[in-house]
Amino acid sequence: MSNKREVNPETVGMGRRRFINTAALAGLTVGVAACNDKPANAPAAAASGPVAAPAAAHSGGANATHLKPGELDTYYGLWSGGHNGDVRVLGLPSGRELLRIPCFVPDALVGWGITNESKAVMGTKPDGSLRYTVADTHHLHGSYKDGNYDGRYAWVNDKINSRIARIRLDYFICDKITELPNVQGFHGIFPDKRDPVDPAINYTTRVFCGAEFAIPLPNDGKDVNAPEKYRSMFSCVDAETMEMRWQVLIDGNCDLTATSYDGKLAATNQYNVENGVHYEDMMSAERDACLFFNIARIEEAVKAGKFKTVGSSKVPVVDGTREANKDPKTALTAYVSVPKNPHGVNASPDQKYFICAGKLSPTATVIELAKVLDWFDGKMEKVDGAIVAEVEIGLGPLHTAFDGRGNAYTTLFLDSQVVKWNVEAAIKFHAGDKNAKYVVDRLDVHYQPGHINATHSETVAADGKYLAVGCKFSKDRFLPVGPFHPENEQLVDISGDKMVLMADHPVRGEPHDFIIFKRDIVKPKQVYDLNEFPLAVKDTKESGVFRNGKKVTVKLTSQAPAFSLREFTVKKGDEVTLILTNLDKIEDLTHGFAVPKYNIQFVINPLETKSVTFIADKPGVFWAYCSTFCHALHLEMRTRMIVEA
Repeated sequence: MSNKREVNPETVGMGRRRFINTAALAGLTVGVAACNDKPANAPAAAASGPVAAPAAAHSGGANATHLKPGELDTYYGLWSGGHNGDVRVLGLPSGRELLRIPCFVPDALVGWGITNESKAVMGTKPDGSLRYTVADTHHLHGSYKDGNYDGRYAWVNDKINSRIARIRLDYFICDKITELPNVQGFHGIFPDKRDPVDPAINYTTRVFCGAEFAIPLPNDGKDVNAPEKYRSMFSCVDAETMEMRWQVLIDGNCDLTATSYDGKLAATNQYNVENGVHYEDMMSAERDACLFFNIARIEEAVKAGKFKTVGSSKVPVVDGTREANKDPKTALTAYVSVPKNPHGVNASPDQKYFICAGKLSPTATVIELAKVLDWFDGKMEKVDGAIVAEVEIGLGPLHTAFDGRGNAYTTLFLDSQVVKWNVEAAIKFHAGDKNAKYVVDRLDVHYQPGHINATHSETVAADGKYLAVGCKFSKDRFLPVGPFHPENEQLVDISGDKMVLMADHPVRGEPHDFIIFKRDIVKPKQVYDLNEFPLAVKDTKESGVFRNGKKVTVKLTSQAPAFSLREFTVKKGDEVTLILTNLDKIEDLTHGFAVPKYNIQFVINPLETKSVTFIADKPGVFWAYCSTFCHALHLEMRTRMIVEA
């Protein structure tokens, strides 16, 4: 039996890279036509073909991903889970998946969406059912202190239903979810890194959220056929309370989001400055924009009452449109033009630049933040003067990471490559030094890369060790499993001059963004604090059945290998709230609780409390049992729920 995949005879002799690019470009005729703003006389290295890393380097670099039994990874990775609506926790460089943190979508393992506590976070309808059961998580970022991750929180978006979830990194759990008003297609997300005014607040207090899709405001069905009234919003959420602070009405839309290290600026790249509803409308402008927000001025305007509200929402909305912000000295926003259809905006760890990737343009645009602030101060006539480089790097640039040594790493979707380029050299080339060789290296990846991030990439502590690349297509990299392919997360060593591909990891679609940080950034607690749970049953003596009319509360505890109640009895038609506390204090001694025929299953960790509420609508005997292996007598760990007719 051969282990080789069959080859399409039509592609033989054509070359993988040429075949992929031909197929991709066939569907992007309009996009290619939009790339007419290429700077002339780009250095040969920028337009050259792939430079493969030496084979010997590949074999040597791969060893770092194979840890010895019992050896711990040196980095954590937090990955968005895509349509699974969760966050994946990985160990790197091994790529081992350690945990999935449910956020927006029910999870049968832990009982997320089944327990009362998780429903309270997720949000419910008046009848107690979940408001939403689907999600699309894209972008994920962590909280900062002094320009580096501080291990307190991470946030992730749900693009489908415009929700933001917060994850506590002491327990690696989702503890709050907020639905953003007045927006659809909430895509880009980034926390601030410090306060723009108060130097004592050197940590994250805000999270910024960009909405892709323009809608009527309010979206109440009255202006559905008046696209000229559709608008997008840029939103600010309080990092601690998770309540809305304010929103900005803008021209065009939002895509990805970035924040400056001094807290003064946030930005979003815009691929639809036309505010078009149909494809051809979105492609009519010569250039799009990177839209900057002056955070201090926005909050001054809100404080001064210079805002309106939309519909039933009470969130302050300030005017960030071009017409209302012509005077730099009072402007809340600034629209810096970039090549048509950009995708991604990222902040360099030297705190100087935002980089917008061109997508349909083969360029990256480097914007100097000090110059943007100069424009806001009235020191520069045109805000486009903040553009210090716009250079060719390859076909289909999407997202950019950094190594802390002055180099940027950008994914090239059409080229199926990562390009390493030097930011200062690119600035010199743009300024007229045509001898400046800004492209440093290229690496083939497999295939069509989207998101990219490196160890501590968008922090002042970027260490240039590892780079992860999220490839949208895996094609022939793994065993075939039918029409639906896994995606391919590839790990790259960037510690040397040349990038070295280390490993492939198949992942279930469709993950997007991720962050990677040293393991000592977080201090996870292995056992819960019993006092964090208001309903905790702190002693087995508190166990019992407590009736208040048709409402019944059942309190019980678990300690391997037994539940505190051998059985409990309720009546048909009772509304039963069952409260369970795991009194085991030993790390990793997790129990489960499953009730047949009642759609109840959840896990409960040491000193954790969970509850479920249900109607006892089926009479009979129902063996509730521990569903997670915990003890040599695990199978005997059960209790009878008796429902009397």
